[in-house]
Amino acid sequence: MPLHTDDRLAELGIDVSMLKGIALDSRAVQPGYLFAALQGGRVDGRKFIADAMKSGARVILTDNDYVFPENLDLKGVYFVQSDNPRQDLSLICSKFYAPLPDHMIAVTGTNGKSSVVHFSAQLWQHENVNGIMMGTLNNALTTPDPVTLFETLGRLKQDNGVTHVAMEISSHGLSQYRVDGVPFKVAAFTNFTQDHLDYHIDMESYFTAKMRLFEDLLPVNGVAVLNADVSSYKSLSDVCKRRGIRTVSYGRNGQEIILRKRNIVGVQQEISLEVMGENYELIIPFVGMFQVMNMLCSLGCLIASTPNDKLRIKTLVEAMPILQGVPGRLQHISDPAGMYNAYVDYAHTPDALETVLNALRPHTDKRLICVFGCGGDRDVLKRSKMGEISARFADVSIITDDNPRSEDPALIREQINAGIPEEIKEEKDVRIVDGRRAAIEQAVNFMQEGDILLLAGKGHEKGQIVGDTILPFDDVMELSNALKNKS
Repeated sequence: MPLHTDDRLAELGIDVSMLKGIALDSRAVQPGYLFAALQGGRVDGRKFIADAMKSGARVILTDNDYVFPENLDLKGVYFVQSDNPRQDLSLICSKFYAPLPDHMIAVTGTNGKSSVVHFSAQLWQHENVNGIMMGTLNNALTTPDPVTLFETLGRLKQDNGVTHVAMEISSHGLSQYRVDGVPFKVAAFTNFTQDHLDYHIDMESYFTAKMRLFEDLLPVNGVAVLNADVSSYKSLSDVCKRRGIRTVSYGRNGQEIILRKRNIVGVQQEISLEVMGENYELIIPFVGMFQVMNMLCSLGCLIASTPNDKLRIKTLVEAMPILQGVPGRLQHISDPAGMYNAYVDYAHTPDALETVLNALRPHTDKRLICVFGCGGDRDVLKRSKMGEISARFADVSIITDDNPRSEDPALIREQINAGIPEEIKEEKDVRIVDGRRAAIEQAVNFMQEGDILLLAGKGHEKGQIVGDTILPFDDVMELSNALKNKS
């Protein structure tokens, strides 16, 4: 259940009005600051407590297991030891950086988060509402650390007058308590498929992290927006029902937002909707069923707070055809003459890759070509699965590099290739190309008119991570240049 921030701060004995600032890095500490000495995966912040005290830290927040060195001078410093210092840090930040924007939407799920918050921000703009999105498109991390997050939210509200924010919420952010204390009004769930098993170990742990948004963070007077077409819908719905939280469900099996019909019309889609009992016919400018679902989720997030305002709902629904796609999410790229069509997409999970390939197939007159790789130092289990999915659903699969990090890229490519059954290799064209730029150029060079090329994995990213170095690399630019040179 959600913690009451004021009650918890009282238990800790912390008065945020007495603080001058909050820091996770001891080098950022100034006189009067609170220093959060947390144990991290790479750095143990507790080792820098003495440094923070020398810089004038007024309060030190750390865990219950910390043992004070005998030579540590504790005079003038208030020590707070907690069984969950990460959660307490977020609650402290939420109070220290207040006031925050009034209307906060949280969007979680494996895929679609960026599109949902992007569409939500555009719909707010259509309504002349001062709202923004936060997530992978404007942050290095989907969900930043609590100090960065709450400081940003406070600045948006106090300096820029932002009243509405749609936030992507990652499983990492939820499991590490980064968003505890955010006053969410709406929480949405898109879908649930394999990802981040390098961190969560198994799917059950991964889902438990996602569930925290509805079990622990969304207040009882909030609204949950749920995809009624996914297997996890019942579990989420049951949690909301048990807690007395109102739900808005969307999809073919939705109750408040129902997808009645969907037809492909060229590179667009014609859909029939029933929204809060009213019927609508729309043509939307995107390919793929998943984009329809992302738009419906965004619509649900916006109408959740005013379910009985028929005029507003009608205005929002009728604005959906003018929405623009998210950079790097099925972003259409063509040559200057318009003869060759390609798409850049962020798909980097088995389910996402399969979804995008299936979305493009109905629009493909000849061959569907897929260029992709898998990231190093990440979920190893998905590599073979993505290899099989590409080979099964594309006509040509080109396996290449995608942020190899500290791993040998050749080994990653072979692990992807190993997942492709021999009988599929006998039927399909499967290639392994060293270097992402070389793979893109090769794919474009043998494209024919009527083919569609998918460049998957990096989407909006502007760099290729090799070792500890981020090398400049932009899929959109690389693909555009290759198509320009071809024509």
